[in-house]
Amino acid sequence: MEYGALCLIPPLVVIVLAIFIRRAFEPLLIGCLVGFVLIKPSEFPGNFIDALVATMRDETMAWIILVCGLYGSLIHLIIQSGGVFAFGQYVLKYVKTRRSALLVTWLLGLFIFVDDYMSALASGVTMRKITDNYRISREMLALQVNAMAAPICVLIPMTTWSIYVSKLLEENKVVQAGGGFAGFFHLIPYMFYAWVVVIIALLLALGKFPLLGKLKRAETRALETGVLAPPKSILSKTDENVLRVPGAKPRYFFLPLIVLIAATLILDKDALKGVMVGVAFTFFYYWWSGLMSFDAITDGIFEGFQSMVFALAILTMSYVLKRVGDEMGLTPFVIDNVKGVLTKGMLPMVIFLVLSFISYTTASSWGVYAVAIPIVVPLAQALDANMWATLAAVISAGAFGSHSSFYSDVTVLTSTSTECNNMELSFAALPYNLIAVGLAAVLFLFFA
Repeated sequence: MEYGALCLIPPLVVIVLAIFIRRAFEPLLIGCLVGFVLIKPSEFPGNFIDALVATMRDETMAWIILVCGLYGSLIHLIIQSGGVFAFGQYVLKYVKTRRSALLVTWLLGLFIFVDDYMSALASGVTMRKITDNYRISREMLALQVNAMAAPICVLIPMTTWSIYVSKLLEENKVVQAGGGFAGFFHLIPYMFYAWVVVIIALLLALGKFPLLGKLKRAETRALETGVLAPPKSILSKTDENVLRVPGAKPRYFFLPLIVLIAATLILDKDALKGVMVGVAFTFFYYWWSGLMSFDAITDGIFEGFQSMVFALAILTMSYVLKRVGDEMGLTPFVIDNVKGVLTKGMLPMVIFLVLSFISYTTASSWGVYAVAIPIVVPLAQALDANMWATLAAVISAGAFGSHSSFYSDVTVLTSTSTECNNMELSFAALPYNLIAVGLAAVLFLFFA
């Protein structure tokens, strides 16, 4: 069945409701319900329930639940060990200003480059106590962490994102079998959005870029009142005394993360395998060191997993919304309605802008890639357009949606780790992300 412009209604319902009620889960739920009513009213609510069950059974969703939950477990153990506190105390010897605290946050995001989930969670938890010492708003901290998650992952070949994109390049015959990584290297110079976002984040950290809108108000609030987190932020319930474990060492923080990163790289860049190894190593390392008892470590694993439940609920509903978009033909509809006026010089820019809108409204990145790349590749070939710039436009659009949409996976995980309301984070970062979109669009037009 052809739904035409009706396919735009569910994501627009989500955006409008979220702006008015300043929450994420409820608009997502309502948007999904509206979508399934439009798809087949006679089967509602059965079709919604079927989609929810199918989403929970989906292999990708199971992977996300396990990865996010185990990241939560690992980070919770590191916090309980006192490792985060010890690392913070160590860094504070060298961090003497707000600027240096933000610069360390930026550099940590550069160091934890393997996976955007890992970066969003580890960087946020690690740096929030350090930035708190200098009255840096949680919105500013979250913006820095978020800017160094997905954008970095599309600029470095050794990441979970590059693995996925490389496979798509091979599947769509852009490169020969086995040539996915070589193809990904061709994309990197054209990842204009990611380059601009990372540079803007660095300039903000150095105080060389103006504060705008909500971020400016957040920084003023933090400096003048000492209120660091925006309203409706979910703050940690961990007792501060537990964090100050006597004799805690920075290595309790670094060793688990190093093992996590190394295992992820070695085991086929698989974040799930990497975090499983990381949790297992941390379990036995803390137990063997006498740092924590067997029972305390086991309890900590479950407590950390449980701390991710709200984030996972939002992610699950965002995947249901993606199913709505797929069933109603959102991506093909939008592309079909713009390709008639395209020239080869305009193709990368238009593809970037169109897919950025889709990625933002659906909070989908890899899903957009899977749908859009098979459509875009023959379109670029037919117009004799710059294939690498066009494909980089697709990947850049997904990066924008991943770290800009207020209900995307990375935004939710960043808000969880930094204890910052995800709506406030999204709207504080949006002016900077839109500046990056504008500059990237111009660059795509110029270098097409």
